[in-house]
Amino acid sequence: MPETLLAPPVTTTRLPLLDVLRGAAILGTLMTNVWIFASPGSEWGVLQGGLGTPDVLTDPTPAHLAEALFRFLADGKFLALLTVLFGVGLAIQYDSAARRGAPWPGRYGRRAAFLFLEGTLHFLLIFAWDVLMGYAVTALLVAWLLARSEKVRRRAMWVAGCTHLALVALVTVAAAAGPEGTPKGPDPDAVALYADGTWAEQIAFRLQHAAILRVEPVFSFGLLVFLFLLGVRLHRAGAFAPTAGGRRIRGRMAAWGLGLGMPAGIAAVLGGEAFFVLGRYAIAPLIAVGYMGLIGVALDRLRVPAVVTGALGSVGRTALSCYVAQNLLCVLLCYGLGLGLAGRLAGTGPWWVMGLWAGVSLTLVAGCALWLRRFERGPLEAVQQWALRPRPSRSSPSRPGRTGGR
Repeated sequence: MPETLLAPPVTTTRLPLLDVLRGAAILGTLMTNVWIFASPGSEWGVLQGGLGTPDVLTDPTPAHLAEALFRFLADGKFLALLTVLFGVGLAIQYDSAARRGAPWPGRYGRRAAFLFLEGTLHFLLIFAWDVLMGYAVTALLVAWLLARSEKVRRRAMWVAGCTHLALVALVTVAAAAGPEGTPKGPDPDAVALYADGTWAEQIAFRLQHAAILRVEPVFSFGLLVFLFLLGVRLHRAGAFAPTAGGRRIRGRMAAWGLGLGMPAGIAAVLGGEAFFVLGRYAIAPLIAVGYMGLIGVALDRLRVPAVVTGALGSVGRTALSCYVAQNLLCVLLCYGLGLGLAGRLAGTGPWWVMGLWAGVSLTLVAGCALWLRRFERGPLEAVQQWALRPRPSRSSPSRPGRTGGR
């Protein structure tokens, strides 16, 4: 039997920290994805090992050091942070339904289906490494778990986490024990597709290779479930609330997440390609918890300029729109169907890629600030709200019209 739908005592006001964290997660995710757009073969090149981090031990040039640091700080960390925050958002929706006395999951299946549709369109039309489809499927399971007992949720969380870690361990051991393969360059046909192909040809390519390009959310499904439920637990513990208890939790998150995660992450990078999966799918989520705590501690204890918190908060309030927009901008800037910067600047070093990230990020920040001056929600958020808004039944009586003059 599901437990009674009772929400914990939580604030009904918007938590500014969550908007800042979402904004950081969106721009941080771009710090990883921008290298995909800028590399030969783009999305397909990822599967061919075309995004290897430069070896700073054998060639410690300033460019290699900057690229390695930039990518280490981002790879997998902000995606994990975004995943945790999606779980937080799901818990907030559950609490809202509980306060209204509404059944759960109720209409949430429609919301998840709409998110899956958005992700499918994003995958086909813009970017193969979409996260929305995986989030939609995971959200359905976690929404069901939210109406179960705490014991069931805790058990599901740790089963999912341990299963994922076992899979990561198997892959890592196999990669470390196996012979070193001969490095191969990106597929020339894929390079030509993204350098000179049309938009329709890229869509057809994604459709043809959809099973392979969608392998990441299948591989990391256990991690997604774990991080969603971790977000639920953190929210209910008050980790994002402006209280003394919340500040203590954020301090512990920063200390444990960064204290354990950073040394382990550096060791995984120095260990070579065999430890890539371990670093991205096991250690990075731990560092992501540290990032959440660190950002929270900074806002709690430091005088962070309002322009910084305002910029991140505006991106966080329009997170879905910004996630899609940043990928669309990179497509238009990097692929041959647009400016073709990836082909024109190939082999010129990493500086332009980091500059591209900064330019797209500033564009998003400025665009969000201007948009939110006039509108309450981002464009895709508004479409989502309109599509999911309950429609009055046709059988319901219509309101009587007014009669007479003014």
